[in-house]
Amino acid sequence: MTANENLAFDALSDRVRRQIMSVLGEGGELTVTEIAERVDVVGRSTVSSHLRILRTSGVVNERRDGRLRHYSIDTEGSVRDAFRYLQGLLQAGVRLDADSEETADPPGQLHDVG
Repeated sequence: MTANENLAFDALSDRVRRQIMSVLGEGGELTVTEIAERVDVVGRSTVSSHLRILRTSGVVNERRDGRLRHYSIDTEGSVRDAFRYLQGLLQAGVRLDADSEETADPPGQLHDVG
């Protein structure tokens, strides 16, 4: 696993940060206040702390507009690398499943153990 993949998995290991990512995935670019309104388990300052972790790990982008900060998922950052890693695991698992189905006895056919 690469350093970027590790950063993304570490950042996404927290359920509040995963909820923030869901909110950003559904809402696009949002301010801290807009995110905090949709994440009901913690307050605004805690959301800000989690956003800082997500930003420094390369999972979230931050755009400043005067005093406001807008956040969005960084589709070119470490989360993309983590997604590709998971995609590779799933593809390998599908290949293994297909290989085991090819070598298995056809349905309804008894296997002679004797």
